[in-house]
Amino acid sequence: MAKKLHYFHLNGLAESIRYILHYAGEKFEDVRYDLSAWPIPHVKESLPYGQLPLYEEGGKSLNQSIAIARYIASKTHLLPKDPWQQAVLDAVVLNIYDFWGKIVAYIREKDPAKKAVIKQELLDEVIPFFFSKFEQELKSANGHFGGKLSWADFIFVGIIEAVNLFLEEVIEKKYPFIAALIKEIQTLPGVKEYIATRKSYKM
Repeated sequence: MAKKLHYFHLNGLAESIRYILHYAGEKFEDVRYDLSAWPIPHVKESLPYGQLPLYEEGGKSLNQSIAIARYIASKTHLLPKDPWQQAVLDAVVLNIYDFWGKIVAYIREKDPAKKAVIKQELLDEVIPFFFSKFEQELKSANGHFGGKLSWADFIFVGIIEAVNLFLEEVIEKKYPFIAALIKEIQTLPGVKEYIATRKSYKM
């Protein structure tokens, strides 16, 4: 069954999906677009809501990064069978995306002076607020969200890597449990090999 993942050539909302696919040993076509050339009219018009990522499988397509990651995880051991535990991880992922939403304002700001102010607020307030909570959650749950390796861990690492890329900072350096989880995901079978061969991202 042919599988394709469409996204930009950068670390962003689809990198965690790529990680899950590689970790699961899934063969897929990694279709990438140059962000500087976006929007590409014929591609954008073909997307359900004009946005990436888009996942294709067996003639069907799915948009929204959370939905894609959760679907792929459901075919592996990365999504628990218990409905309550599924909900717990759903909440974790939504909390991660609440954090990401704060970063998006910085990414979209074009004025250098305003951008600098937003970045400082992120470093001084937003990141300490969210990361203190993420760190405590990991510390109390065996180093993984929900107590064991799951799709939420992959989502978290993909988002943190994207934040580091856009902020040009290593934001996890003060948080040992977060840093340990990032290292663990990056060295998992399949993921490690993918990282070793992927081309550098360009902003």
